[in-house]
Amino acid sequence: MTSHTMAIKNDPKQDLDLSLTQSKAKSFLSPSFAAYMDNQDPLKELRNEFVIPTRGEIAPGADRSNESCIYLCGNSLGLLPKAVSRYVNEELQVWGEGAVNSHFKHRFGRPWVRIEETVQEQSAKIVGAKKDEVAVMNTLTSNLHTLLAAFYTPTPERHKVLIESKAFPSDHYAIESQIRWHKLDPATSLLCQEPRQGEYLLRTEDILETIEKHGHEIAVVAFSGVQYYTGQYFDIEAITKAAHAKGCIVGWDLAHAVGNVPLQLHDWNVDFACWCSYKYLNSGPGGIAGIFVHERHAMGFERNRLAGWWGHDKSTRFEMINVFKPIPGAAGFQHSNPSVLTTSALLGSLSVFEKTTMQEMRKKSYLLTGYLYHLLTTEFSTDVLEIITPSDPEQRGCQLSLVFKHGKMMEIFDGLAARAIIGDERKPDVIRVAPTPLYTRFEDVRQFVVELKDLVAQVYYLEKEK
Repeated sequence: MTSHTMAIKNDPKQDLDLSLTQSKAKSFLSPSFAAYMDNQDPLKELRNEFVIPTRGEIAPGADRSNESCIYLCGNSLGLLPKAVSRYVNEELQVWGEGAVNSHFKHRFGRPWVRIEETVQEQSAKIVGAKKDEVAVMNTLTSNLHTLLAAFYTPTPERHKVLIESKAFPSDHYAIESQIRWHKLDPATSLLCQEPRQGEYLLRTEDILETIEKHGHEIAVVAFSGVQYYTGQYFDIEAITKAAHAKGCIVGWDLAHAVGNVPLQLHDWNVDFACWCSYKYLNSGPGGIAGIFVHERHAMGFERNRLAGWWGHDKSTRFEMINVFKPIPGAAGFQHSNPSVLTTSALLGSLSVFEKTTMQEMRKKSYLLTGYLYHLLTTEFSTDVLEIITPSDPEQRGCQLSLVFKHGKMMEIFDGLAARAIIGDERKPDVIRVAPTPLYTRFEDVRQFVVELKDLVAQVYYLEKEK
């Protein structure tokens, strides 16, 4: 690890202070500082790989309508990579020219019968896995059900599932339904990890204490890699290790982690994981999802999996013999042939990821999110705004969750939207903003804070004068 990386990793503000000195700017909020940081950014050219809506397209009638909007919502839906149009249009062309023959004969070398293989290797790199440990298939919650069907095998002694209390609702619904599927009661088989009173975040030591205390009853620990509401990046390695020590299976929902933070699923010994691809992976709304199954389970054919023909041995798949022979590894969990168009959209996005690494993205994210964090904590009173995402950059990705006090969140959110600044709101009082390193500039962060200061003055301080 380089000394520069260490500076970012250990103290983002220290590195920002160094950059401020080098740029000769008078303050972090000055245009010259943001311009200096953007000019020094080794990933700056990747922004050109994306279609960025204009201010006028997002907020008709907005000033400077031809300028790019400020997009801070990659945690919900990533921007459109320009390469997606090319890859999808090529598939439409092949469909039109070759129809069914394109399953096996494809002018661009991507026969549909193996389309998922075009995105398998790069997906594996992003999650820190071996190629055969990853399959691209279905959608997120469907994949969670598929994996739980195989890995949640409750017994009278070990039947509980441990999740975070504020898990994403779809995860909560899926796990509750899996418990009921086994004729069990979520009231006794669902164990929810609560934060301490008055806190938003879950402390790692509390999670480990719960596992130590209840591990003999826990069948599966099923957490999110990055918590959708707070943006907390959990210690996947430590939690997985502790759960394994108590005999638990460990699975992770990586919807907000994949493409956001570096992952090492194989080395961390994770049993299974699943993710969507339309957030930080930028594959488009409803994009195809992915799964990870550790190689030690590759030959676990005795598991009572939900089977489909795309998970059958490729060499005999089309013989239609009706005797299921699963492919070793994650591919054996596939069901139907994947959507060619959504897989091609993912391929277009992954072609951008191939131009960098998760480590390089993480370096920028430390600085970019650290810059935003510093501006928010120095320019705003805690009586107005509170950041509930961890201050430690090792415990967060690029998302910051902002609590706006006194019931003013929607006024602030609507005011930002009118100025073509896009984040997303989570009622009752949180706005999530995510300076995604692939396409967000330091200038975007600076402008966001300047505009937010103006809005806060209108919504809060003028209110106090009445």
